Amino acid sequence: MWRTVLLFYTAIALAFALLLSLLLGVGPQSIMLAMAAAAATLAIYAVRERSRRIFAFGVQLPDAIDIIVRGVRVGLPFSTAVNLVAREMPDPIGTEFGMLADEITFGLDVRTALENLYRRVGQEDLLFFTVSVSIQTQTGGNLGEILSRLSRLMRNREKMRLKIRALSAEGRATAYALSAFPFVLFLVINLISPAYYRAIWSNPLVEPAIYLGFFLLIVGNVIIYRMVNFKF
Repeated sequence: MWRTVLLFYTAIALAFALLLSLLLGVGPQSIMLAMAAAAATLAIYAVRERSRRIFAFGVQLPDAIDIIVRGVRVGLPFSTAVNLVAREMPDPIGTEFGMLADEITFGLDVRTALENLYRRVGQEDLLFFTVSVSIQTQTGGNLGEILSRLSRLMRNREKMRLKIRALSAEGRATAYALSAFPFVLFLVINLISPAYYRAIWSNPLVEPAIYLGFFLLIVGNVIIYRMVNFKF
């Protein structure tokens, strides 16, 4: 795994180094910026892949709970019902519940195994499932009814989340457009008139202005992100 990551990092760093050498010239500054940009690219990719996996897990979780509910209602133990989820559901929830079933089978108590599952996945709604099952194992009660209501709650939350995402789509599109516009404008002007920026590159105010522009762009994106993303 680490060899693959190192290979991707090297390829991305070389690509950035080639691009920056064309813009800034060959030198230590281009190499350092290329290494930093490659590391940032890999970090952003890892965060996005983790977010996608958590999102996919959250979408599958109500269906997985329904399988557990059906199994518990016909008299299966909780561990066997979890094993049904592992066999019938695809990745990522099938894999994670398979690990949960293995931990319970090999002697780990249900509460600890569920806490391990929550720590591995980190999906918010999974905490409700973990707490519900943990409390039921200690105090008793109708687990099927508890999980059935929890499944309905999760589906209602997902409907609300999708509605909010649809209503905030315009704000996200604005953020994407405003973020891309300076770079697109720079490339277009360079293609139309390559000598347009040459007269000002030597000006000492250019570099501080570029840094200020990047800073303001980041601040604007953070503000828009906070406006269109909120907990409910």
